[in-house]
Amino acid sequence: MSVNTIRSKIQIIGAFFVILMLLILLTTIYLNAKNKKDALTINIVAKERMLTQLISKNIFYIYYNNLKDTNELDSATKEFIYNLNSLKLGNKLIGIKKAPTQNIISQINKVETLWTTFYDKTKEFKKLILIEENKRNEENIKQIVDFIYKTNTNLLKEVDNLVTMYTLHSEHKKEYIKYLQYGFGFMIILLILYSLSILKSMEKNAKKFFEYSKKVIQSDVDHIEPIKIEAESEILQATDTLNCFINKVNSAVYDSAEAIEHSRKASVKLEEITDQFDKVIDELHNSADISKQLNKSEDMVIESTEDLINSTEKLQNLKKELDKLILSCKNS
Repeated sequence: MSVNTIRSKIQIIGAFFVILMLLILLTTIYLNAKNKKDALTINIVAKERMLTQLISKNIFYIYYNNLKDTNELDSATKEFIYNLNSLKLGNKLIGIKKAPTQNIISQINKVETLWTTFYDKTKEFKKLILIEENKRNEENIKQIVDFIYKTNTNLLKEVDNLVTMYTLHSEHKKEYIKYLQYGFGFMIILLILYSLSILKSMEKNAKKFFEYSKKVIQSDVDHIEPIKIEAESEILQATDTLNCFINKVNSAVYDSAEAIEHSRKASVKLEEITDQFDKVIDELHNSADISKQLNKSEDMVIESTEDLINSTEKLQNLKKELDKLILSCKNS
């Protein structure tokens, strides 16, 4: 299929519009889905920050109130480990993918290193507080509490950095997708402008065709100039059809005019011959036999002249009919 047809141009422009609109729709859907997943991931990372404080708070509370209940501490510890593994390796169950960038992976490893030491001290603390008071090593317990107090700050800081990295990564993806949407929107604007230019070009070509058609109608009846135009295939086909008709009319008019001219010349020649015969007849007037023969010849010449005159009249009538055809095109 030629791309220089009105139909093909409209189909191509329409196809681009559909593709761009689908791309905008798909990126919007993708962006919404990503926002939900990123929000869930950031929420889990932020919860890790809260869990570090909850674990430290429970340890301090148990130590200063001389308690042995570690249920809340155990629950917070398990949740922290579960979330950290989900962030690092991914978790299909809750819809979290593994760490997306190498920087985030490095930061998770840093948090995991601090957490390993922190967790070991937490487990050691739980063992010591479950021992009877008279058998406890209070000094060791106090050292662990002090260590947790100091380590908690670093752990909290690194987890907070992890939250920031996930947030920035999410914002970066949002900005990238938004730029894609802006790009698609800009392409749609360009496509609209291109469509308007194409429509304007089509209108201009159609206008040229009608203007040339009017010139054909208003042109001299003896010769019609063919239409010369560069346009879409449909208009060119109509132009070729009209030019074919114009060429046939021009050819018929030319042939009829040439035939009339030949007939006129023949008539003139025959008139000259007739005059010469008249002179010969006058000179041979006294010879009866010769006069009869010459009279017969003269009659034949006159008859031939009349036939030529009739042929000329018929050709003239043909030319008149062709002229009427052209004039009727003008009147229409």
